[in-house]
Amino acid sequence: MESTGGSGPTGAQASKNEKEELKSRSRRRWRKAKAKASRFMHTMDLHTMTQSLVTLAEDNMAFFSSQGPGETARRLTSVFAGVREQALGLEPALVRLLGVAHLFDLDSETPANGYRSLVHTARCCLAHLLHKSRYVASNRRSIFFRASHNLAELEAYLVALTQLRALAYYAQHLLATNQPGGLFFEGDERLTAEFLQEYVTLHKGCFYGRCLGFQFTPAIRPFLQTISIGLVSFGEHYKRNETGLSVTASSLFTSGRFAIDPELRGAEFERIIQNLDVHFWKAFWNITEIEVLSSLANMASVTVRISRLLSLPPEAFEMPLTSDPKLTVTISPPLAHTGPGPVLIRLISYELREGQDSEAISNLVKSEGPWSLELRPRHQQAPRSQSLVVHIHGGGFVAQTSKSHEPYLKSWAQELGVPIISIDYSLAPEAPFPRALEECFFAYCWAVKHCALLGSTGERICLAGDSAGGNLCFTVSLRAAAYGVRVPDGIMAAYPATMLQSAASPSRLLSLMDPLLPLSVLSKCVSAYAGAETEDHSGSDEKALGMMGIVRRDTSLLLRDIRLGASSWLNSFLELSGHKSQKKPVPVAEPIRRSVSEAALAQQESPLDTDSLKGLKNLSLKGYSESSDTSKLSEMSQSLEALAPSKPSEVNLFLRPEDALEEAEANEALSTKDRGPGSPATFPEGFHPRRSSQGPIHMPLYSAPIVKNPFMSPLLAPDHMLKTLPPVHIVACALDPMLDDSVMFARRLRALGQPVTLRVVEDLPHGFLSLASLCRETRQAAQLCVERIRLILTPPAAPAHP
Repeated sequence: MESTGGSGPTGAQASKNEKEELKSRSRRRWRKAKAKASRFMHTMDLHTMTQSLVTLAEDNMAFFSSQGPGETARRLTSVFAGVREQALGLEPALVRLLGVAHLFDLDSETPANGYRSLVHTARCCLAHLLHKSRYVASNRRSIFFRASHNLAELEAYLVALTQLRALAYYAQHLLATNQPGGLFFEGDERLTAEFLQEYVTLHKGCFYGRCLGFQFTPAIRPFLQTISIGLVSFGEHYKRNETGLSVTASSLFTSGRFAIDPELRGAEFERIIQNLDVHFWKAFWNITEIEVLSSLANMASVTVRISRLLSLPPEAFEMPLTSDPKLTVTISPPLAHTGPGPVLIRLISYELREGQDSEAISNLVKSEGPWSLELRPRHQQAPRSQSLVVHIHGGGFVAQTSKSHEPYLKSWAQELGVPIISIDYSLAPEAPFPRALEECFFAYCWAVKHCALLGSTGERICLAGDSAGGNLCFTVSLRAAAYGVRVPDGIMAAYPATMLQSAASPSRLLSLMDPLLPLSVLSKCVSAYAGAETEDHSGSDEKALGMMGIVRRDTSLLLRDIRLGASSWLNSFLELSGHKSQKKPVPVAEPIRRSVSEAALAQQESPLDTDSLKGLKNLSLKGYSESSDTSKLSEMSQSLEALAPSKPSEVNLFLRPEDALEEAEANEALSTKDRGPGSPATFPEGFHPRRSSQGPIHMPLYSAPIVKNPFMSPLLAPDHMLKTLPPVHIVACALDPMLDDSVMFARRLRALGQPVTLRVVEDLPHGFLSLASLCRETRQAAQLCVERIRLILTPPAAPAHP
């Protein structure tokens, strides 16, 4: 018999637990049923969905055509006829893309790439039209049926479906033109320019009105609507205000006409993204750092004991080499473009740890208004953590600081229990490449050397960043390996940008409808980072900005003057390591390598070596032969021969060997009309997508050789450079225009045998870390990033002894 002692639950407690369990099960069943209902149309077979939509469209056409000559009935008949036509035309293109999409996945467990995302987005649009068509069929006879409202929504989604059909044909063209397994367009640069200039003429306003964010999870859509209203309101203030700096937070969301008129909002949104320059986007993205908004964000975030802005003095210091700690290398302060200057970092720690309140740290503190070291009663200091997280924020290289990202960094500090530093690097276009890289590398090395002051022993170090910050994480690690100093123990990159040159890809086509990352905005940001924001384009809205336009003109002239210096810097960097390492022993006290900035300053009067830049220009995605001296860290990533194209390897690194034949057959199966080299894309006869009403748009294609520098576009780095990277963990978004950057970078590392993981979250936009507290989906995605960082900070298990 079983004991009935007091250690077990009483009968009443057991009954209560059973009731709670039943309630919990009931809630779970209800949630599952609701989720199943909402996903039903999305899980339908594509052909079944299309046929159901066509059947409903024909039924509604027959009904409204019999309702007399009224204008509303005529338009409803016309819109359902258009839905039927576009759905029937879109289905074959989507089936074609799905047939080969699996060839571009990282592996069978990670079914994600731009082709899949395009198909998923089109299915979302079809599902919405199917739902609306069913609603109309069920309620069209009711006296409460709002014909005008439903007509407006149907017309908006019909235009969106038409544009998505155009994107599907563009994707087919990329599939036919690209190299086997490659997601990025690798054709002639002239064809790339033609393709992109053709693509940006497509109408976009439909995706920013009633259809705004239809592809994302429903919890995100109200936020996107608020942002879009704020954007167009800010655009109006920006036009009227010479500097755009006196716009208050409250005035951004008070333009009611944009809230009640989605079509007007969509048209204004399209005008803004096509005509306003990078300075507008810099100002808008920095709204989160307005004092009122940042205070509200901090009130809602985790309370930490330490949040201090530190100013690192621009003083050179020595770092030991990993190959021989007795030897050192000089880490020079950032010098590019503006000369030596301090680097700002933010120290965040949930607990007060040893060293964090030292006099040395206090001397580095930079005042940023009233602040307090302690936000809770003081207790004894916690010991130093074994780990340290070095964070680099995103913002398109042109906007935001660690302040914008502080809310989720505080949560990280609490969940991980480690100190975090976030680097406030200088922003473009005032400080183009390589200034941000120099500052991030300097701050990283300083943190490694002085980790004891930051409350860490530095046994495990993780580099983490999002978007542009993810790009800088990769390039900082590559530069650390080039210098021979300690590389981080791992990198966590959220939706990183790894390809900054003008290359079309299926996921980049999503920028037509993305309210956060339109292609023209991406182009302007990268152009600014590359130092190419120099032209003055008459007819744009810049002319109406008065003094701000003058400031930008003067900045452009300055950037034009230093562009040759940037190219000289690049050339010097390539030549710096072209010299073989001396076999003589190097004195311990003597630095064995100069910084790249020092090399550039030493050779400013040297003519630009066009051959070396030509070598960069010819970098392709086809692979490289490895140098026989890859074991020497001093030559690993600073060899001119390595950056110039070597003899291509026989195996395409972007395609798994078992997929090569299948991919080749898929390419051969494409019709010859899709391969026309002279046309950007081939549409079927009679199909005409809508074009933008904004007229010709200037979109810089950032085709200068500098954007192909591996320290700017790490996806283009040679094999032996990528082999120096530590384990990489990437968290990407399925509906992000930057998705293909993550997929191709992960495939590249996987082909080299490098440890890499790729997790792709569904139905969330680029930048979800800044929206971590918005809904359950963003919290789960942010938690996934924390788990990846925790993997890096966990010491590897010791091998078992026999």
